[in-house]
Amino acid sequence: MKERVTLTLERGLLDQIDKSVDGGRVKNRSHAVEMLLRQAIGVEKPTKALILAGGKGKRLKLLSRDLPKPLMEIKGKPILQYNIELFKKYGIKDIIISVGYKADLIKKKIGDGKKLGVNIIYIEEKNPLGTAGPLKLAKQFLKETFIMCNADELKDVNLDDMFAFHQANKGCATIALTSVQDPSMYGVALLNGNKIITFVEKPPKNNAPSNLINAGLYILDPNVIDYVPEGFAMLETDVFPKLASEEELCGYPFSGQWFDTGTPERFKKAEDSWRGFL
Repeated sequence: MKERVTLTLERGLLDQIDKSVDGGRVKNRSHAVEMLLRQAIGVEKPTKALILAGGKGKRLKLLSRDLPKPLMEIKGKPILQYNIELFKKYGIKDIIISVGYKADLIKKKIGDGKKLGVNIIYIEEKNPLGTAGPLKLAKQFLKETFIMCNADELKDVNLDDMFAFHQANKGCATIALTSVQDPSMYGVALLNGNKIITFVEKPPKNNAPSNLINAGLYILDPNVIDYVPEGFAMLETDVFPKLASEEELCGYPFSGQWFDTGTPERFKKAEDSWRGFL
């Protein structure tokens, strides 16, 4: 719950605060002040992240030259590395990477994370475990609220603001939602306020409930792992519907960059348009 307060500040200080307002990452003056206070006070926030990097990327076979998809490069850097750098930017330096297909190549390229200024450990999927199964493998490391993402998307999300949203809405899972012009190729979020009721899979473009789709980045409380069945499991079909039915699933729309690299056409768009972290 938020309360209105009145502050009296020097004009010069207000000018500096206003310079940080961009209408996207920092929405307005009040939002800027709140973010600065959270940073100054040191509000407790997630310190660990799980990255899913076990997939094959079959649709990119002609481009990948047998590289695992997370190691494919955009502007001279592996997609996986951009995700690591996003977490580091927000002070999240303990990172777990779930690997499967060509795991040795990922481990060799990324290593223990020291060169990137983070600490990385690996969990290995002996058989593919989907988007939820790796949570069971990593359970021993995830005792507090954590962040999880796919390794094969580029995204620039304000994680501090997303965590404040997660806390304020009191769900046990928050999904980052990005807007796309044509949602017909994705699962589209149907919202009631800030709570996700369901996802509508690949609706007709002119009949979609919104243009907000799952951006492949989540803030999760550790009890979410208890919703994951053993073996192969998908967040989208095995976990999120249960959370939504209990009003525990929140949707956080963000306006930062996001690129899906799942097809040659989308990969080319990401190559041309990704601007790095702003």
